[in-house]
Amino acid sequence: MISGHNVVAMQPRPRPATAELPDVCANCTARSLTICAPLTADEQADVASLTTNLAFKPRQMIFHEGDDAEYVYNITAGSVALSKSMADGRRQITGFLGPGDFLGFNARAQHSVSAETLTDARVCRFVRRAFHDLLARIPTLEHRLLTVATTELEAAQDQILLLGRKTAMERISTFLLMQIERAKTRGAVTNPLLLPMTRAEVGDYLGLTIETVSRCFTKLRKSNIISLLNADRVSIDNPDALAALADSGD
Repeated sequence: MISGHNVVAMQPRPRPATAELPDVCANCTARSLTICAPLTADEQADVASLTTNLAFKPRQMIFHEGDDAEYVYNITAGSVALSKSMADGRRQITGFLGPGDFLGFNARAQHSVSAETLTDARVCRFVRRAFHDLLARIPTLEHRLLTVATTELEAAQDQILLLGRKTAMERISTFLLMQIERAKTRGAVTNPLLLPMTRAEVGDYLGLTIETVSRCFTKLRKSNIISLLNADRVSIDNPDALAALADSGD
């Protein structure tokens, strides 16, 4: 006790003896992939208390390049494309994201890319400042986010290699193999492979024209390496040949 003053001890925020998660969290099919995967029940409840769950239809914008980065997002379902606008009006797609991927966490006050859904999608949204507080309270969450950031950096490096050193056929073949690997890590079906992006969007990601992308897919089909089942599903009929093309392009 300090003379002349009343000292009040700061008490931790009360929490129920057994943390109960909202249904949307308890029933989340992507939990093992998201930033919540390593959290205890109490930590998960803490995160859930600051979460807003949002649903999007295909081709909706989650945010635009240049918008204030007021929120950060964790994708729990669906596919999202990230893109940047170039000075001449062209678009460069910088990534295709899915369940478990994180959006909007950067050092800038504005978003450096746009995020658009390719399919029906769901995200967990956090106020950016509150999320920073979460990281300070929950070291496990900070470590998990670092792992996610490292994965994103590796994906960016892969794209640089695709754009700088590979032929058109090598880029398309490598892209298909990358999508197979991403589906595998998410426990999704790898064959037939779901490709929710358009041929134009594949081209915007790989630095190719839509005509070149279509020509490469046609060549793969005629070589009996793939089958085009419909607009967004591809059967991989000869994965060994596809892998060889990814390395040689011949």
